[in-house]
Amino acid sequence: MDPIEEAGRQWTARGWGDATPGMLAVTSIMRAQAIVQARVDAVLRPLGLTFARYELLQLLSFTREGSLPMTRAGALLQVHPASVTNAAQRLEAAELVARRPSPSDGRVVVVSITDEGRRLAAKATDALNAEVFTRPGLAPDRVRDLVDVLRELRADAGDLG
Repeated sequence: MDPIEEAGRQWTARGWGDATPGMLAVTSIMRAQAIVQARVDAVLRPLGLTFARYELLQLLSFTREGSLPMTRAGALLQVHPASVTNAAQRLEAAELVARRPSPSDGRVVVVSITDEGRRLAAKATDALNAEVFTRPGLAPDRVRDLVDVLRELRADAGDLG
């Protein structure tokens, strides 16, 4: 039995039939997010990383200089400045990044990946590719469909730049 489908049956039985499809969609997305998060956490936790910290390391590894202003990193990751600060503080404590004032504007904080941070980001990426990203739980032809549907949802929410 699918508990989400049962919730949909109950929703309709209580006279909320017009809201049932949306409730099914939202509840399914929330449950799928929890499943994906658990899979990602199982890969990253042994490496001492959360997904937020991994994303920051990987973003920095993509840059030419290995560094970005904290505000720019937050904008690219689409997270609140406090979240970037928290991730950077934790990574800095582990000596995976360094933070310093910008040479051109002392009010700006620049975060830079260390050599150890690069090594860990590469190791984490290899593990995520092998254990999660190449096996997301859907047939390959359905993965693109899912990405397209979620992009439409993101676009409706104003999430696209």
